[in-house]
Amino acid sequence: MNVVDTPLPGVKLIEPTVFGDERGFFMETWNARAFAAAGLDLTFVQDNHSRSARGVLRGLHFQVVNPQGKLVRVSHGAVFDVAVDVRRSSPTFGRWVGYELSAANKRLLWVPPGFAHGFVVLSDFADFQYKCTALYDPPAERAVRWDDSALAIDWPLNGMVPTLSAKDAAAPLLAAAEVFA
Repeated sequence: MNVVDTPLPGVKLIEPTVFGDERGFFMETWNARAFAAAGLDLTFVQDNHSRSARGVLRGLHFQVVNPQGKLVRVSHGAVFDVAVDVRRSSPTFGRWVGYELSAANKRLLWVPPGFAHGFVVLSDFADFQYKCTALYDPPAERAVRWDDSALAIDWPLNGMVPTLSAKDAAAPLLAAAEVFA
């Protein structure tokens, strides 16, 4: 696999080795030894799978207690996936990176604790899967508005109005959000 550093320290784009022929393909999406050798010595405690329709935007989410690291990928369709540094003491606080993850490109993104995460679905629907380093803790979950002008995330909406949950529509701007010290 190829592990690519992103402009945000700690966030990694992972390009797995894919073995394919006329029958299909095989790839490892997680191998503790290989990831540890690449500097990602991780323990996962929860796997999640969501399906969303075109234009659904989920995020930007994080947990202030029991923060989660997430290893994310798409097994069907395509999304634009975003990580935002929400650690006030970080020199990259408020900066973001975004990558297209799809069943076709088979890339994964490692979003470490201390970062907000979100995505918008670009295909008719997308199956989004992620491994988490901490259990989901609803009272600790926080969010930042997806369209905060201070973040200036360049979501590839191409004229679409995203479909949001009520919680995401009411999320605070980064300046008012409870984030990490």
